[in-house]
Amino acid sequence: MKVLVCIAQVPDTTTKIAFGDNNTTFNNQGVTFIINPYDEWYALVRALELKEAGTATAVNLVTVGKADAEPVIRKALALGGDEAIRIDTDSADPYVVAAQIAEYAKSEGYDLVLCGKESIDYNNGSVGAMLAELLDMNFVGFASSLSIEGGVATVKREIEGGEETGTCPLPLVVSCQKGMAEARIPNMRGIMAARTKPLKVVAPADIQPLSEIVSYEMPPAKTGVKMISADNMDELVSLLHNDAKVI
Repeated sequence: MKVLVCIAQVPDTTTKIAFGDNNTTFNNQGVTFIINPYDEWYALVRALELKEAGTATAVNLVTVGKADAEPVIRKALALGGDEAIRIDTDSADPYVVAAQIAEYAKSEGYDLVLCGKESIDYNNGSVGAMLAELLDMNFVGFASSLSIEGGVATVKREIEGGEETGTCPLPLVVSCQKGMAEARIPNMRGIMAARTKPLKVVAPADIQPLSEIVSYEMPPAKTGVKMISADNMDELVSLLHNDAKVI
């Protein structure tokens, strides 16, 4: 069984971000980029577990990005991926990302495609479903558990008030969330091996975006904390009744 794991490059959550060109572009100067945590911790690690169990024969990685994404995909190889593919284009439009991956994957015979439930930069959560439609595969979103036996996947998802368990035949696209696997740290052997593992660069298909970013906007600055004396409960009650906001 061949598995393809979708890897996105995203800014580290500790990085201070800024916008340029009148708030129409993201300024990546000085930004530290990492593997999207949902792709790394859950999708990739679960794929590696399937290979270690003998269920999967190969775990390939794919990313849509320019050359600056290669350190991120190399880290994914260091965790245990067999081969990486970089589709040489960049886009914030989820349809473009899904369609570029689909154009590559449709002739490669993948039985299972895994991705994170969303990327932590744009939080669209739509690439997995689009990819399944473009590849004419079944799709299960926001999965917290995945096992495969006899060409059939058993998938669990958290739902309102409980957990849902279903089965689905391969080929299949699954978007993964917390619970799917436990995060791993690449060891020195994996890091050294990643340097020589194949990283194939693929020319992008001519695909037009369906959406565009009009502008970016920073969230409002946090206001200060108002301290109330412990012996002044009347003021606290008044503030809770009249000034407090329910979020």
